[in-house]
Amino acid sequence: MFEVESIMQAQETDGTAEEVPVEARDVETKQVVEFRLGEDHCAVDIDEVDSIVEIKKVTRIPRTPDSVDGVMDLRGETTAIIDPRTFLGVEGEAPDPDEQNVLVLDRSDDKQKIGIRVDEVLEVATYAEDRIDTEEDLSNLETQGISERVSRGIIRKPDQAGLDLVVWIDIDAIIDQLQ
Repeated sequence: MFEVESIMQAQETDGTAEEVPVEARDVETKQVVEFRLGEDHCAVDIDEVDSIVEIKKVTRIPRTPDSVDGVMDLRGETTAIIDPRTFLGVEGEAPDPDEQNVLVLDRSDDKQKIGIRVDEVLEVATYAEDRIDTEEDLSNLETQGISERVSRGIIRKPDQAGLDLVVWIDIDAIIDQLQ
């Protein structure tokens, strides 16, 4: 469904720039699934994702927090659907449900499957750890994701226009706040 991409880094050799894939460098890497929530670009560790599915009919459950959309049937299994917009302070309305995706989580401790509602899955990417600023580096940022402690850090993603910032989400922190 999605191709795994390598982020390339320019390396100077004999005065010319040469592309060197992340895997060829001697550094630790993280592989993430990137997605969009409103105007924000976010990511979760790929090891935490079981599958990516289109959203189906979600049945609301009374007296649950606003961040729990409800449940849906996924291959005969009841899957709780969470909307992380509340935790991350994402403004604006979500697109129509038929345009959204669900990241089904791979968590062995859960009694039932859990899915995270996202506006759009963008890509699966690999980043060198030196491109990721962790919580210690972000103490001066005034974002809700950092202040609510649901962010592991910020990924500095190079692109043609300069630099994009991707919020690296801590799924365990979001689930813990629901309990």
